[in-house]
Order: sequence, then structure tokens, then C-alpha cells
Amino acid sequence: MAHKRNQFLQGSASGAPRPAVRESMARREFIRRLGAGASVAAFGGTYAVAGDGLVARARAQTLAGGAPRLPPGQRLLTALRPMGGTPGEPSKAKYRLRVHGEVANTLDLDFRALLKMTQVTRSEDVHCVTGWTVFDARWTGVQLQELAKLAGVAKTARYVIFEGAHGYTANVPLADALADNVMIAHKLDGAPLANEHGAPVRAVIPDLYFWKSAKWLTGIRFVVRDEQGYWERRGYHEHGDPWTEQRYA
Repeated sequence: MAHKRNQFLQGSASGAPRPAVRESMARREFIRRLGAGASVAAFGGTYAVAGDGLVARARAQTLAGGAPRLPPGQRLLTALRPMGGTPGEPSKAKYRLRVHGEVANTLDLDFRALLKMTQVTRSEDVHCVTGWTVFDARWTGVQLQELAKLAGVAKTARYVIFEGAHGYTANVPLADALADNVMIAHKLDGAPLANEHGAPVRAVIPDLYFWKSAKWLTGIRFVVRDEQGYWERRGYHEHGDPWTEQRYA
């Protein structure tokens, strides 16, 4: 894994942009194209932007606290975008999830153990930092609250570090991570997660920009002190609130 992580983070001897830089460039190009027309061709496909009527209705909707349902600076798409990343092991038979750190009981769960826990299905909006939003993506999985209770999170814990394949991490304040709508999901819209969406299991944190919802999830670590994640170390905002446009530090 160390070798793969070094490949993922370092540049090449040829002087070509390193993978992290190329992915940032691709994200910026996606934003530019998204504002240019009714569809965009990026990341291996053509993605439809919602029609004007649907967008107008979306902009008129508000959340319980009065905030607009469609955050500022976002365009409404009709389907979830993969947005890249280095895939992990997709096999359910080989899957392991470790819940550790500031906990009374470290958990080492396989896929079947997750399925034996209480399953929830929720329709949640997704907001990507690149400027697109999808309404009512239907996720199925286990609430993080339940895993935290089972592990016995210590009172000293203040943050959660979501750990993905090849060293990817995303840092989230404990209060955000334990919100009612945060889950560890294995299905999207009734079907098992596709590999490009993080199969077999990913985090889903609807109230923050989507880079916080780590794909190919391997660990959930409760910590006392905050630790910058993969994108935070590359200039993204520490918190990532879509409604205040916390895109970049």
C-alpha cells in the first residue's frame, strides 16, 4: 500500500503533472464546462444538467432552517458523478471496516456484519465542490451513530477521520459525523454501489461537500485533534459547508 500511496501523491520523472494535480485540473475544467451549456462531457461521460423548470423549482425550495435547498454556486445535475479517485478492493468477500481510535471497543467488521446491523434507506442531496448538485440520491446502509454506539466513542473524541483506499482520508468534526443523516452506505438508488462510486462501502455526509464522503471506505477513526485529509492538504477547506461555499482554504 505504501508504494501505491507514493505513486498517488508524487509527480513523475517525465515532468508530467502528478495525479493529484491532474485531478485538480480536471475538476476545474468540469466547473468551466458546467457553466457553458445544458450538458457536459467529462470524466468519461456526458452528464445532463437539469432543465430550467426543474432548476427554478429547486431554487424555490428551502430546508427546515430556511436555507435554500440548492446551495449557492451549484448547478443541478440529473445523476451522480463518479469524480475519480484510485479504486480500492471491490470484493464484498474481502471487505473489512475498522472502527478505531478514541473508542472503548475497536471494531473489525466484514461486509456480512454490516448487513446484520439495522439498515436505513434515505434520500439525500449531494453537493460536489466542483459545482454540481444531485437531489434525492437514495442511499442504503448503516447510520454512523450506530457504529459509534457499538464502538463506545470516548468523550475525548472531537473529530472523525474517514479512511479510504490507498491512504485517502477526510476529516469531519464529530458533531457533523454523528448527524442523523450520515451513513456508511453500500447501495445507491436500490443497487449495490458501483466501483466508481466507492464499492463496496462508502461514507455519505450529505451536509458537507462530497469530497468528505470518502469512497472505498476502510476505516473510521475517532480522534482528539483534527488532522487534515487528502484534499485539505491540497488547499480545500477544513469544514466544507456548501451553503457558505467553503470550497477552498
